[in-house]
Amino acid sequence: MLLTGYSLEIFKSKCDAKAKGVHCFAHLNDDVAEVLPFLNTVLGGFVYTKEPPALTLKNYGKLITIHPRKIAVNALRDREEGEKIVAWLQREINETWDKRAEIEPSTESMQQPTLIEVLKLLPKTNCRQCNEATCMVFAARVIEGSLDENDCPPLESGQRQTLRDYLSQFRFD
Repeated sequence: MLLTGYSLEIFKSKCDAKAKGVHCFAHLNDDVAEVLPFLNTVLGGFVYTKEPPALTLKNYGKLITIHPRKIAVNALRDREEGEKIVAWLQREINETWDKRAEIEPSTESMQQPTLIEVLKLLPKTNCRQCNEATCMVFAARVIEGSLDENDCPPLESGQRQTLRDYLSQFRFD
């Protein structure tokens, strides 16, 4: 067993007072840096950085970053959801570590959607129906994984499908 335990820190966003959800840090009892390349293979990481070592992935509709001694999870409904996701990650970390001899490690990042391409597929009206200040901000939220094509009310079904098709090549959950 690589990861023996953790403690959770749940907090509200300091930069967005209107945010409804919470964020989570899991402070790890053990250093998990060695398992990160194996997890990247098993879980299909979004971004892998070598220095400092970190793996960012999208799962459960959340952006999750695993550092050697901390896991960060964004946009949670509540503490219970954070506990569920971090418990799942602990199991994945330990199972991956146990099977590491059978896994080809990877330090490659996956291709990511670009801001300009997402913006091109939006209506560019800055209507704020999505609760974002501009379509550019909406596009950035889509790239980070906190919003998707269903969160833009003015998108017509054909436009929504085009955006969904573009984003589908980058999704792994």
